Amino acid sequence: MFLWLGKSTLINSLFLTDLYSGEYPGPSHRIKKTVQVEQSKVLMKEGGVQLLLTIVDTPGFGDAVDNSNCWQPVIDHIDSKFEDYLNSESRVNRRQMPDSRVHCCLYFIAPSGHGLKPLDIEFMKRLHEKVNVIPLIAKADTLTPEECQQFKKQIMKEILEHKIKIYEFPETDDEEENKIVKKIKDRLPLAVVGSNTIIEVNGKKVRGRQYPWGVAEVENGDHCDFTLLRNMLIRTHMQDLKDVTNNVHYENYRSRKLAAVTCNGIDNNKTKGQLTKVDTVEGMSPLAQMEEERREHVTKMKKMEMEMEQVFEMKVKEKIQKLKDSEAELQRRHEQMKKNLEAQHKELEERRRQFEDDRSTWETQQRILEQQKMYVNRRIYELFN
Repeated sequence: MFLWLGKSTLINSLFLTDLYSGEYPGPSHRIKKTVQVEQSKVLMKEGGVQLLLTIVDTPGFGDAVDNSNCWQPVIDHIDSKFEDYLNSESRVNRRQMPDSRVHCCLYFIAPSGHGLKPLDIEFMKRLHEKVNVIPLIAKADTLTPEECQQFKKQIMKEILEHKIKIYEFPETDDEEENKIVKKIKDRLPLAVVGSNTIIEVNGKKVRGRQYPWGVAEVENGDHCDFTLLRNMLIRTHMQDLKDVTNNVHYENYRSRKLAAVTCNGIDNNKTKGQLTKVDTVEGMSPLAQMEEERREHVTKMKKMEMEMEQVFEMKVKEKIQKLKDSEAELQRRHEQMKKNLEAQHKELEERRRQFEDDRSTWETQQRILEQQKMYVNRRIYELFN
């Protein structure tokens, strides 16, 4: 992160650390008021998760009478980190690639209440194509709530007028996350207050600043946007900041760099007849490295294609065998059902034949009984007449 306006206290407040303290003062107290770039690192631990934080400070920014090109050391620093990462990508062994790129720029705006200064506008326009810029209003407790809101509107109006590209918060399908994003967007630029001083207010201990008129609480959303900034940087948007740096800012730098190398290589080819190739692997030119990577990629793709064909053939054979097994099983079940039906048919035929025999026997017996009955009736009639 880049910090301006001497916000050492804010860093200590954001990460609850003594990155800058009395024993180790901030850069603005340790060096002269010149635009330099100084890095400080701190290892934070929270819930078993470790985070290595790198703070990049530029003490003395904007303090000179002539501030022409005062942004150049900062831009050079960002480009140097992109260059280091590009060189790491060009090596054969890319498993260990330290990412020292600048992922976020917190640009502090003085709480003047009169909008952006020309230096602020020019600096952010020089910077917005290289890093995620998040504008902040420093020392927001020096403004009344009404002044702060009016100041925010004025700043955002000037940012739009001058086409300054600040960090775009991504929208998602999650309704709750979209509510958080909308809340942050509505409060841009974020007004912050930094302090690690513990003050007791109404029996409750809080971090804040004591004034004759009251206490400005750091973690109170009604007093400032400190909590929004901390949650955004550490919890909700850290990965997106890194993704935008990698996919947008770094890719733009990489494309420009390789395009420049390609143009230089073509010019050299016209004059020398061929491109210069470095014999050592570590010192290969980007073009030679790209050609080597292309050959490796083609070889890898052919190997993958052969493996996929083998897997496909194996899957086809397995499928054909399964179909044959299924067909055999269906045939077996068909034969079994056919046998069962034939057995049932025979059983039904036997039962029908038995029924016909029983019915024929019953009908014969009924005829005999009828004949006997008629004979008996006739004999009785003859006897009585």
